[in-house]
Amino acid sequence: MKKINIYVDMDDTLFKYKEHYIDRKDKTKLEFPQSEKGFYEDLPLKENAKEVFLWLCEQEIFDVYILTAPSLQNKHSYSEKAIQIENHFGFDMLNKLIISPNKGLNKGHYLIDDYEEGKGQENFEGKLICIGKEKFPDWLSIKRYFAEKYNLN
Repeated sequence: MKKINIYVDMDDTLFKYKEHYIDRKDKTKLEFPQSEKGFYEDLPLKENAKEVFLWLCEQEIFDVYILTAPSLQNKHSYSEKAIQIENHFGFDMLNKLIISPNKGLNKGHYLIDDYEEGKGQENFEGKLICIGKEKFPDWLSIKRYFAEKYNLN
């Protein structure tokens, strides 16, 4: 049986980017606080993100990847994002980490992201699940969607 590919964004999807950005901008007075080394290593997880992400990974019908865009302001974002994934999801998840400035190049069934466009989301061939919007306000609503659609516990 062919698995259903799910891609999950990092910034403001798995991790709290905006809050961290505003906090760092206030503290550092930098125009681009994300350019500061260590910025991406310090991002906290969003509520229920880890639990639902791992639940998706446990389902045999899904093949789950992390698909994130790099920061052009911070070349360290590549390694810092990898460190975040390893710290929160383990070393093996690094095999499922894709860092690409154009998410529309990836083939799959679902993309869970906080933006509808800007990094190729608008060209993604599958269904875009936009977290933080009315239909999918949080991770628990995403879990309900997949559980109901695919009859999962």
